[in-house]
Amino acid sequence: MNNTKQKITETLEKNYMPYAMSVIVSRAIPEIDGFKPSQRKLLYTMYKMKLLTGNKTKSANVVGQTMKLNPHGDQAIYATMVRLTTGYDALLLPYVDSKGNFGKSTSRDMKFAASRYTEVKLDNICHEVFKDIDKDTVDFVDNYDATLLEPTLLPTTFPNILANPNKGVAVGMASNICSFNLKELCETTINFLDDRSIDLTETLLAPDFSTGCYLLYSKDQIKKIYETGLGSFKLRAKYEYAKKDNCIEIKEIPYTTTVEQIIEKIADMAKNNKLKEISDVRDETDLGGLKVTLDLKRGVDPDKLMAKLFRYTTLEDSFSCNFNILVNGRPRLMGIKEILHEWTAYRIICIKRQLTYDISNLQKNLHLLYGLQKVLLDLDATIKIIRETKENRLVVPNLMEAFSIDETQANYVADIKLRNINKEYILNRISEVGELEKELDKLNQTLNSERRIKTIIKRQLKEVSKKFGKDRVTEIMDLEAAVLHQHEDHIEDYNLKYFFTDHNYFKKVSLVSLRSSGDHKLKDDDELRQELDGNNLDEVLFFSDKCSVYKMKSHEISDHKVSQLGHYLPNLLELPDDEKILFVHNTRDYHGYMIFAFENGKVAKVPLNAYQTKTNRKKLLNAYSDYSKVISIHFITEDIPFAAIRYASPNEYRLSVLDSSLITEKSTRNTRGVQVIRMKKNSSMSHFVPADTLTIHDMDEYTVDAIPKSGKEYDMSPSKQINLVDS
Repeated sequence: MNNTKQKITETLEKNYMPYAMSVIVSRAIPEIDGFKPSQRKLLYTMYKMKLLTGNKTKSANVVGQTMKLNPHGDQAIYATMVRLTTGYDALLLPYVDSKGNFGKSTSRDMKFAASRYTEVKLDNICHEVFKDIDKDTVDFVDNYDATLLEPTLLPTTFPNILANPNKGVAVGMASNICSFNLKELCETTINFLDDRSIDLTETLLAPDFSTGCYLLYSKDQIKKIYETGLGSFKLRAKYEYAKKDNCIEIKEIPYTTTVEQIIEKIADMAKNNKLKEISDVRDETDLGGLKVTLDLKRGVDPDKLMAKLFRYTTLEDSFSCNFNILVNGRPRLMGIKEILHEWTAYRIICIKRQLTYDISNLQKNLHLLYGLQKVLLDLDATIKIIRETKENRLVVPNLMEAFSIDETQANYVADIKLRNINKEYILNRISEVGELEKELDKLNQTLNSERRIKTIIKRQLKEVSKKFGKDRVTEIMDLEAAVLHQHEDHIEDYNLKYFFTDHNYFKKVSLVSLRSSGDHKLKDDDELRQELDGNNLDEVLFFSDKCSVYKMKSHEISDHKVSQLGHYLPNLLELPDDEKILFVHNTRDYHGYMIFAFENGKVAKVPLNAYQTKTNRKKLLNAYSDYSKVISIHFITEDIPFAAIRYASPNEYRLSVLDSSLITEKSTRNTRGVQVIRMKKNSSMSHFVPADTLTIHDMDEYTVDAIPKSGKEYDMSPSKQINLVDS
């Protein structure tokens, strides 16, 4: 037995640290071109196999060839390839065009076929990944046995590091990079090249994933990720409720989970009596795409159930960002701007090397043509020298001496074919000199101008965006609008009344409580604005003066007695300090129309179902137009007469009575509406109310059959005054 003692610090330094650094630098952490070494070796092998333009080949063939650069087992190499394919669907921009079964990123148990059954080639995006690689744009090093050369990086023409997700776990550190939409990424990079102080969130809206679903958006969270490279955000599945079959169909799931993981958790909850609303759950994924079906029991609210599943399963999951990237062989945690800065610096070097390569080739070509120019001075003498030289080895020295040209130029002249020793051929070649000199001058100017190089980068980014850019797959949902799970197991069904006051107090009172109550308790100077009949299963819509609508289930709002003030809506809805509620409406079927009247004399008629959402969101922006100030909001189930009053001065009002059927229905929530009363300079529409709320002695005199009309003079005495925003 060897009893030799070793210092643990020396052992760690000599044995463990080299291993740790090897894992960090040569295996787990991606570099600024967006690739880990294993991915780069695989793709470069396919490039050398001419799979960028050729036909597909067996995956086994690629795996075997890759072993020349990557000394790993075939399964490890093949697993790397699978993740990069179009079939696996893990990347927004797959690098490998595949044929055959490569499994799915959304499935844990769907195994990919063996490499002998599948076929691959490089996808078209790789034209941008390998652009000008044969023009010395990147460094090459020996492979592990020094028999081949391989690139240290790939000269991607776009910030590939942010275009696809990339995850790696090294020793003592890790990396987890989310993907971004290519269109947004290219636009942001172009803007960054022009101005490094830009607000990234204006163009780079949020991460985007190949599996779609919703991203619960918080601007503060996203800004933190963009600035520091650390942070997390939530992804939420998309679903549809099939009323006919009383089932929920889940069509898109978070990038971070799998179908099997979701089904197992749901089944486990059902087994432990934590989920009683579902009678069956099954995976119905087919060639049409992903689908997980939940059969519901009778009377189950699908939105309430999904809110519960979002809380307890990975149907809602977090993505933790860690933008740890290798730069010049050193791991660095960077924000988006730092990453774009490093990528830009790297891309500038690539273009400078490509320009240097082109300049060198042009100079060589010009050098030969300059020699040809001298020979042209006396072509007959050239032929005579070659013909009269007795020894072959003396031809080049004799030409060099006769025309004062160097050996390279003399060899070029001596190698011209006999059929090309004619004036036309030589003149045509020499005519290229001027063009080549202009091109050389242009390349030299570009090489010495960073501004011109950035222009090239921007042009290439625009081309990439145009060729390969697609619309977002992951839809952005405001985090504040996302519905959270409520703990009620059963919702009691009963009739009630809603009361809304001018000071933004809201009371929900059951009819039983109302019958045994006295007078309403209101704050000083407050008064009731709306009184509505309703039910505890209603959905209540609160329209604010900031063109937003807040939505709550009635059962989420606690009951009050008439003798209580009720809920203060800014607190209940968590409104900003400068926002207040103007109008309240309750519904169960979203039947009817919202009427919005504006100061500029226009009125919008919007179907109530325009505010219905499958995801039961808590807040909708752009609930109505902000082009002109809203003066009144109404709800109607059928067309009725309205009175429009135009104000010009305290003593001048004009009235027009019109049927709401004259107002064209618009499906867009924030439509500006149609003009109902003609306006004059310094005038405004002061009132738009149901005609039966005014005392009009001769209604026919003011009634119009077309809009807009100027209206007729109307006496607005104090006794007839009405609220500007009325129900």
